[in-house]
Amino acid sequence: MKPVRTILRRELASYFVTPIAYVVLVIFLLGINILTFMPGGLFEREQADMQPFFTWIPWLFLFLIPALAMRLWAEERRNGSIELLLTQPVTLWQAVLGKFLAAWFMVGIALVLTFPVWLTVIYLGKPDNGTILAAYIGSFFMAAAFLAIGSFTSSITKNQLIAFLLALIMSFVLIIIGFPWITEWFRSHAPLWLVDGIASLSFFTHYENIAKGVLDLRDLLYFALVTVFFLLASTVVLDARKSK
Repeated sequence: MKPVRTILRRELASYFVTPIAYVVLVIFLLGINILTFMPGGLFEREQADMQPFFTWIPWLFLFLIPALAMRLWAEERRNGSIELLLTQPVTLWQAVLGKFLAAWFMVGIALVLTFPVWLTVIYLGKPDNGTILAAYIGSFFMAAAFLAIGSFTSSITKNQLIAFLLALIMSFVLIIIGFPWITEWFRSHAPLWLVDGIASLSFFTHYENIAKGVLDLRDLLYFALVTVFFLLASTVVLDARKSK
């Protein structure tokens, strides 16, 4: 794992050398606080929980994580630095994993920096801290799946904007396919087993369970499998295109 750690440290340093890390962190923190306290009505609800906070997390991730992930490989391929990277004693899979972990670490920092919201809820009442912790864990795992999709789209193009848009579209589809109005439409055009199968692929379906405090291993496993699948897909694509 030494090459992975080396790449992880290199990528983290690159985030903070450029304004990327600060911009993403500031936008995320401002966005989640505005949405939690204004449309979410955290105070007006008069309930000691963080439901408004976690309701908005997937929608912020939908835009910010593709923006964070779009540079993972598109920039390397555009500059031709991927060949230089792979001349080092590191495999392609180690490079993919190291870059992914650095971006995931950034998301973890963003989530940790939201702790004042949790402290506010504790000050106002007696929340179920186990439920809140479970929702944070679910958010972190969901972020990994978003990032893996972003890594994949970044690997198939040299254009960061295209990588961002593709990740945004794919992630949006994986969020909404579990919504009732989508499943109702499918029920009128497809058999029930197919509708249930499609709905089970929804990020929101699995995240909603965790956000309620139900830390089901199946939901975490779903996000883990999506993450591994898209990271492996990134590796395959990069291996096929590294000389192009």
